[in-house]
Amino acid sequence: MFFVSQPSEAAAWWARAMATIAHHEGEYSFIEVGELEVGFHPSDDGRNPQGSSTVAYFKTDDLEESREHFLQLGCTMHRGPLEVSTTRMIAQLMDPFGNVFGLDGP
Repeated sequence: MFFVSQPSEAAAWWARAMATIAHHEGEYSFIEVGELEVGFHPSDDGRNPQGSSTVAYFKTDDLEESREHFLQLGCTMHRGPLEVSTTRMIAQLMDPFGNVFGLDGP
């Protein structure tokens, strides 16, 4: 779940980024990536301010290729890339809506 000021716009952006379809149910929007549902809920400064979501990590077969894909779509680097083992790296990026997410892969 990402808390954002514009759930439908965030879902539409992520749908394009992940080559899937955005779904909208009232104020809540979401995408489905495999068996994972990624939700976009209206932020609330008192309970769930924008940018306060858990950092979701997406597995990838090529971290550098995936990182470049998201940078070209308007994301910015937040942290990394970091080598966490000899066969695995992670990186955190920030989407255009202020949400941090991670990539995890070789």
